[in-house]
Amino acid sequence: MAGDLVGALRAALRAAADPSLAPGQQAYMKSAMPFLGVRVPEVRRLARRVVRDLGVTDGAVLAAAATELWDGATHREERYAATALLALPPLRADAAMVPLYEHMARTGAWWDHVDELAHRLAEQHDAHPEATAALAVRWSTDPFLWMRRLAILSQLGRKDRLDLDLLSRLIEPNRADPEFFVRKAIGWALREASYVDPAWVRTYVASHELSPLSRREALRRIDRG
Repeated sequence: MAGDLVGALRAALRAAADPSLAPGQQAYMKSAMPFLGVRVPEVRRLARRVVRDLGVTDGAVLAAAATELWDGATHREERYAATALLALPPLRADAAMVPLYEHMARTGAWWDHVDELAHRLAEQHDAHPEATAALAVRWSTDPFLWMRRLAILSQLGRKDRLDLDLLSRLIEPNRADPEFFVRKAIGWALREASYVDPAWVRTYVASHELSPLSRREALRRIDRG
């Protein structure tokens, strides 16, 4: 069944492709893997439609299809489709998917994949708070920068459920990191927190040494009022 789903998804992506978009997408993403020319929102829509049309409700089938799509991808949209499957109800917040998140982050190794996976990890924070917090803390000191970025961004979209103490713990070992994508992640995570508790963010920024990039991103919403 997973093979049927993979085949149907690949066919749907190719049917929706606009080759005129592909070169620009590839250049923007600095991707060695080519694009078909399907925008990300459309990839997600197609993934939901194909799963619905085939009547797939088994999480094991979806996980197998996501893995096959990811590992066998010839075009980047296939990897976007793989992560879209992880967002579907049978897999959402399934703790058994965490090793697949890690595999995708380590092999994808770029911001588009990692930032999408951060939303999946946020769902794990809601469903399995203690285990996921411990995981994020461990990843926050991983030698691989993309795992550190994933950890820092792992509460994206949690709004009033945001754990500020945890966020501080995830940022702390990375405050002096020279990597652009880590510094950007710190600023983004703090900016997200400013929607929940702007006073906390302002105090945090004032009392911790941050890179100019992290500081600027953290205060962007606050400074605009």
